[in-house]
Amino acid sequence: MRLVIVMLAALALAAPAATQQPPIDPLTARVDSSAADRFAALWRKTGGKPTAAQLQSDYLANGGPAIAVFTPGRINSAERLAAKIAEKPELYGDAVERCLPWVAGTNAQLRAAYLGLKGLFPAKPLPKIAVVVGRDNSGGTAGNGMQVIGLEVICRLSPTRAAFEERMRQFFAHETVHTLQRIDSPAAIANMLLTMALSEGVPDLVTMMITGGVPSPERDRWAREREAWIWSEFQSDAKIVQAGTAADGQMNAAAQAASRRWFGNAGDPPAGWPDELGYWVGMRIAEQYVAKARDPYAVLDALLVVADPKAILAASGYRPAPAR
Repeated sequence: MRLVIVMLAALALAAPAATQQPPIDPLTARVDSSAADRFAALWRKTGGKPTAAQLQSDYLANGGPAIAVFTPGRINSAERLAAKIAEKPELYGDAVERCLPWVAGTNAQLRAAYLGLKGLFPAKPLPKIAVVVGRDNSGGTAGNGMQVIGLEVICRLSPTRAAFEERMRQFFAHETVHTLQRIDSPAAIANMLLTMALSEGVPDLVTMMITGGVPSPERDRWAREREAWIWSEFQSDAKIVQAGTAADGQMNAAAQAASRRWFGNAGDPPAGWPDELGYWVGMRIAEQYVAKARDPYAVLDALLVVADPKAILAASGYRPAPAR
């Protein structure tokens, strides 16, 4: 599964790269919208119909580190981006005209999130933040000491300015944790589904700590009523994924299908399920692990490195009881 390989590679490289960046001051941090601004200028110049050649020359070429982070596995190519814009012109027009002007106003949310992150991880460097326009397939990613947010996705999910600012605040927290993570052990690949759950669940737990609100409240309400059943399903699929994953992280078809029930299904989850339920499973494991710790700060710091996911699960004591 290429997505898994990309994810593990990005997380393995994120922490060392982050140390090479100049330190970011939480009180003066700001969102870099220069890439999105370039897209908006091209959008207006072409009447909302940029060609692949124009996107390449005026937006992607020499687009800076944010575009470099976001292109592999997301934008992919100017041709694919042009096709998506032609398919959904209203989406991109909305992102440019309605949501892009709101980005500068989220600097306050960014600074609040960064103050919280600095309190939890005082020794860790904070990444730069950028907003780009992508292919409507990713709200955000992290790499090379930077977190990058897909404007059109956040805009599509945000009917109001208040909703936009809240969603950006959650992305500021969640994606920043990804820049601090490392996943680089054979044990992590051997237990891939659990590794993926922790790699996304820990950022969601940190987001909840910083913002005071659980990510995806609808998913949380749905899942808490079914927690023991969800855990049983997750364990069954984890065995399928483990059996079908090679040492280099490549998955066979059965493992990919089992993994997709939990991850990579935004907008297309299993029937009756909420999106990306694996995030919630990982958050619950991490939540119990931290709750049991004598030193929560040390445990949170340790959770940034998913070297042995089975050991983390055992230490957490996570065993949801069946509902009565």
